[in-house]
Amino acid sequence: MASSPDLSEAKPRVDFADFAIATVSALALALTVLFLCVVPFSGTIAGGRDFVVYWSTGQQLIHHANPYDPAAMMRIEHAAGLNSEYKILYMRNPPWVLPFVLPLGLIGPRFAALIWSLGIVGCVLVSVHLLRKMHGSPQNQLHWLGLSFGPAMICAIMGQTSVFALLGYVLFLYLHRSRPFLAGASLWLCALKPHLFLPFGLVLLVWIVLSRSYRILAGALVAIAASCALAWLIYPSAWSDYAKMMHAANLGSEYIPCLIVVLRLHFSPQSIWLQYLVPALGSVWALAWFWPRRQGWDWRTRGHLLVLVSLLAAPYSWVYDGVLAIPALLQGAYATRSRFLLVLLAIASLTIEIELVLGIKVASAAYLWTTPAWFAWYLLARASAVHPMGKPVVAELQSQVNG
Repeated sequence: MASSPDLSEAKPRVDFADFAIATVSALALALTVLFLCVVPFSGTIAGGRDFVVYWSTGQQLIHHANPYDPAAMMRIEHAAGLNSEYKILYMRNPPWVLPFVLPLGLIGPRFAALIWSLGIVGCVLVSVHLLRKMHGSPQNQLHWLGLSFGPAMICAIMGQTSVFALLGYVLFLYLHRSRPFLAGASLWLCALKPHLFLPFGLVLLVWIVLSRSYRILAGALVAIAASCALAWLIYPSAWSDYAKMMHAANLGSEYIPCLIVVLRLHFSPQSIWLQYLVPALGSVWALAWFWPRRQGWDWRTRGHLLVLVSLLAAPYSWVYDGVLAIPALLQGAYATRSRFLLVLLAIASLTIEIELVLGIKVASAAYLWTTPAWFAWYLLARASAVHPMGKPVVAELQSQVNG
């Protein structure tokens, strides 16, 4: 007589890693939902975060006024609730982004802030969904690490645009094989913050030429040209006024909690060129790493390391820009066999949110560890991964990094 199956062995195992992921996700999402529920009823919250600069820029644009006018921007931003410790905030994104924020000027700051935040949350949801789909829609809960990722939550709370750049990168990965023109057009979202994609962008251009993927280039150029034309129609002096604003801002003396900026300010504050030396070196490494792998290049498997290097080597970045690490971190999470590393990632993400709740501002050195941490975690996760045939990929990872 056949023995009855042991049903206890069929039950899914819930370990500490699952518990940590669930806990971090619940806390992060609860904090974000609570914030989004409060925004429509509080003008102070709506105007007291980075979102106010996009809304005030839209206000100026709908009146065909200068979005870089210090007196006007100060008046609008402080009337909307900007903290008095900030004199003026300017939108430092390139002028081709101006048409993107113009509609915000058509509505009041409270509901504009709510719509903007919901858009950011939607970008995170779509990005993680597409990433999970590209990994074969695995039947686990690891995608919650991306949905509740600390920098993503900060983007939603502060109203930052880094998450739109994330969506652009993910759409490129998803569409570049089947819809190359649309994939190129989606890179316009990455152009919201082009300084975060320098090594990545160099390799992309070289790959386009080598693979003759000119429809991707055409899509990107058409999207940028169209947005530049719209910006000129909306405000013809956008580029000249933007250049004046950037020159007067004296960005070289501004403290940004980014490893490159902090080291420059510590050792040689006047040597601005040092801040751009690292991106140049990062670009050289990226090209040298890409070249021997150019045959059979796969953006979905190799592109993430380039983005992490671009983020690490950026001339400046903030903690919320770390949202661009989500594709790499999810790739590492799906690949690793280490439950400890999954718990470590969940704790690191939660640490950012705890720092924010404790009132530590994003300009604090307390966030310096974040970008190097995502880079190091990805390398460890990939090093602990195993191929389907059971062979460890440590040697492969070392060869990828060393070129």
